[in-house]
Amino acid sequence: MKERVKICGITRLEDALEAERLGASAVGFIFFRNSKRYITPDHAGEISTRLGPFIARVGVFVDEDITRVDDIAVRARLTAVQLHGSEDPGYAERLRNRGLRIIKAFRVGPDFTPDLLMAYTADAYLLDSGDSEGTYGGTGKSFEWHRAAGCEQYGKIILAGGLSAGNVREAVATVKPWAVDVSSGVEVSPGIKDAQKMRSFFTALHA
Repeated sequence: MKERVKICGITRLEDALEAERLGASAVGFIFFRNSKRYITPDHAGEISTRLGPFIARVGVFVDEDITRVDDIAVRARLTAVQLHGSEDPGYAERLRNRGLRIIKAFRVGPDFTPDLLMAYTADAYLLDSGDSEGTYGGTGKSFEWHRAAGCEQYGKIILAGGLSAGNVREAVATVKPWAVDVSSGVEVSPGIKDAQKMRSFFTALHA
């Protein structure tokens, strides 16, 4: 795969700029209020204005009112939205009709099957850990990667869930995703990225 990386859970300008400098394809802002990595729309917008034109700004939402998604997309200067809850296909399609790129996230647990992706028309599908009830990403836990087999037939796959410099090469070799998404694996604490961990992640991916 081409080394497409999304650094998610961005809360600080310096972390976003370092991610961009290292070659990240996207940064992720979490607008789920219960998240430890929550960022206000206006703060995210301030960070977005400092980034260049070749890096995507992805807003992460969990079962959010669609009008609020619209408002935040403008204020935070988003180029895509990531739906991490139980949003139905119609909800996703309405956002697509508003001109937003859609990433639909799936929690890969014992009941997950690749054909679940069929119901959604999305620009990409994110596969994340599914073993932590009440949490939506950033758990630092990975899932059994073999469960992703067959998902690529439905579209572009973004692999998430417990990725770090220590396992990203194995994960990519197993799943062969279109892109990878990392958050806790490059942090010192929730929402606070570590520049050296980010550099190590990219070095491992490029190796």
